[in-house]
Amino acid sequence: MLETIIIVVFVLGYLGIAFEHSLKIDKLIPALIMMAVMWGIISYFDMTVFEIDTKNKELIPYKLKSVMNYFLGHTAEILIFLIGAMTIVETVDFFNGFSTIKKLIKTKSKVRILWIICFLAFILSAIIDNLTATIVLITILQKLVKDRTLKLWYAGMIIVAANAGGAWSPIGDITTTMLWIGEKVSIVALIKYLIIPSLVCMIIPTYVASKYKIFQGEIVPPKSSEKENPYGSLILKIGLISIVFVPAFKIFTGLPPYVGMMLSLAVVATIAEFFNYKLISTESNSNAVHHSPVHHALTKIEMPSILFFLGILMAVGALEALGIVFGVGQWMVSTFENVDWVIFGGLDIVVFVLGFLSAAIDNVPLVAASMGMFGEAVDDPLWHGIAYAAGTGGSMIIIGSAAGVVAMGMEKIDFLWYLKKIAFLAFIGYIAGFLTFILLRDFVLV
Repeated sequence: MLETIIIVVFVLGYLGIAFEHSLKIDKLIPALIMMAVMWGIISYFDMTVFEIDTKNKELIPYKLKSVMNYFLGHTAEILIFLIGAMTIVETVDFFNGFSTIKKLIKTKSKVRILWIICFLAFILSAIIDNLTATIVLITILQKLVKDRTLKLWYAGMIIVAANAGGAWSPIGDITTTMLWIGEKVSIVALIKYLIIPSLVCMIIPTYVASKYKIFQGEIVPPKSSEKENPYGSLILKIGLISIVFVPAFKIFTGLPPYVGMMLSLAVVATIAEFFNYKLISTESNSNAVHHSPVHHALTKIEMPSILFFLGILMAVGALEALGIVFGVGQWMVSTFENVDWVIFGGLDIVVFVLGFLSAAIDNVPLVAASMGMFGEAVDDPLWHGIAYAAGTGGSMIIIGSAAGVVAMGMEKIDFLWYLKKIAFLAFIGYIAGFLTFILLRDFVLV
């Protein structure tokens, strides 16, 4: 009974997020309310909470505060990482560093810009992760496109392309990183199995979108009053290198990614302070700003998105703590494990459905649960299928991925607008990529 109430609260909160514009309330409000109410019910009625025993594939009762601290710790890692990445991006923007990348987009053709942005998202997300790539490209988009509707379409396609690009790289998405660190996949095998399906997942929806009326014709570039900054190009390179450094720091130290991100932020902030001091010392230089670049950057980051992320992740954590996510996974396995349909086995169907679930429920706990449900060896195709499904399936709903959440905050994208306009494109990309994965696995990479 109480679990049903918890689920109802989650659904109501989810609807509040979906209809934020109709209700005229910011999405962070229902997210924070449902998080607090769900955990409040669990605590007041002393409901049993669990942790997953990955070896025996069972739930073990645990103390509430310990479980809450566990989920808060994981959520905080993501949020601190996000704050660090956003601050680095805003620091680069302080010196007008993104004008360097913007110069690469010389065409005014909407279709060509679409392809350039999607390929940039695909490549950058594999290098600096899909979340950071989305932040970088939407920042560029804001300077490149004036029309509000067109900008939303481009942002939606960036989400699809960035999630596709993150799926085939061990550092491209938090779920692939989890599978890599958990010794479920290796770098070479992950790339071998997923780079082509991920590319298909990006190309198909981009091609379909390129035929839409919204992408016909040319853009009218906004008038820019930005002046060339002598340190813009250099700070951009330093910023990107600092973000790429984060996974290397994790490999060498074994520490969570947010630690490396904070180190990178400190280095970028130090260099930015030095550059700005040099500009200030040149009195005739109009690029000089008489305050700290990092302080300016911190005032520009999207705190509403951070709080929304806190609410949604902790709410999903409540479902996982009650064993609901794990129970759904076990039910799926028992229901479909003996199915054999054309080229799909039972586990293929479970993985396929996992992609849709990752759109509605955060993919992190889903992958965490799957790592405890399956005992296949490292680099078994099952793990690559899970990496693809969890990484790209979230594109079908805007809050189904970290890239979608941050884009939603930066561009104020309406939940239902995305569902009507972009979800179908993400869906056909997901289907095409999944079929490609199955065909490669069974007939090419055998």
